[in-house]
Amino acid sequence: MTYALATFLVAAIGGLVLAASVLRGQLAPWALSLIHAALGALGLILLAGSILNGETSWPPLVAFALLAIAALGGFYLANLHLRKIVAPAPAVVVHASAAVGGVALLLLSALGLL
Repeated sequence: MTYALATFLVAAIGGLVLAASVLRGQLAPWALSLIHAALGALGLILLAGSILNGETSWPPLVAFALLAIAALGGFYLANLHLRKIVAPAPAVVVHASAAVGGVALLLLSALGLL
C-alpha cells in the first residue's frame, strides 16, 4: 500500500499542473497527461495488489473505489484532450476530488489514523 500511496502522490503533482492549465482555459501538456495517467494506473494496480494480498480494512477499499471513479473521469478528460477540447472545469474538479479523497484515505490509513 505504501508504494501505491507514493505513486499517487507523485501523480498528484502532475495533476496540479494539468488542472492549472485546464482551469486557465488551455490544453494541458500532452506528455504530462500521459505520465499522470500512467502513474494513476500503476497506483491502482499496486493498490489492487495490496487489497488482493489481504489488505481488507475499509479505508483502502473505499480509496480504491474513489480512485477507480477518478480513473473513469480521467478517461473522459483524456478523450476531450485527444479531440483538442479544453475540459469543463466541473469535470476537472470532480476528477480531482475523487482522486484527492482516495489518496487522503490511503494516507490516513498508512499513518494509522483510520
